[in-house]
Amino acid sequence: MSELEAALGYTFRDANLLTQALTHSSYTYEHNLGTMASNERLEFLGDAVLELCVSHWLYTSFPAMPEGKLTTRRAALVCEPSLAALARGLNLGTHMRLGHGEAQSGGREKGSLLSDAFEAILGAIYLDGGLEPARNLVVRLFESHTDTAPPIRDNKTTLQEILQKNTGETASYQTIGQSGPPHNRLFTAQVLHQGKVLGQGQGTSKKEAEQQAASQALHAIQNF
Repeated sequence: MSELEAALGYTFRDANLLTQALTHSSYTYEHNLGTMASNERLEFLGDAVLELCVSHWLYTSFPAMPEGKLTTRRAALVCEPSLAALARGLNLGTHMRLGHGEAQSGGREKGSLLSDAFEAILGAIYLDGGLEPARNLVVRLFESHTDTAPPIRDNKTTLQEILQKNTGETASYQTIGQSGPPHNRLFTAQVLHQGKVLGQGQGTSKKEAEQQAASQALHAIQNF
């Protein structure tokens, strides 16, 4: 069992899945491995696994909590800062396979890369052992996380609550552009409400771009 597997509490039957979950697109680009060798597809799967596991955990742990508060709590738990904090607790950054440039620019501490790798690992565990070990990891980590810190409030959650309270409607997000090579993408997103653009932001992931757009919208609302 590797050091990371010990931290995860799970031993992979297919070690290649763990390797892929830790492989950033900058590494595959520099080593001419092709985009399919990166962790992006596993991240896509892990995102869905994470949402299901967290939803089930919240539903069973808080039987008296209404749907709206469950949704808010889930959003706070699965946002990028929260996942990055969990990844740092697992020392995930030291295990990630990054391209030289990404590693030199502090990629092992970037919240977007850490949160993506965390989701990719969940996807890998799901493929390797099924939903149960993935759920066990999520419950163990999030129970420990929420015992030591209050739920993290992110910009998107805060914006949604303000809009819901004042207008009865929530916002939506659109990715309106992306640039740069595959290993160093820059995404542009905008947040819309009632057909109007409230804010726009950029980031190295779609999630980060949406958070920046929500931050701009909150700034505009507070200074209106």
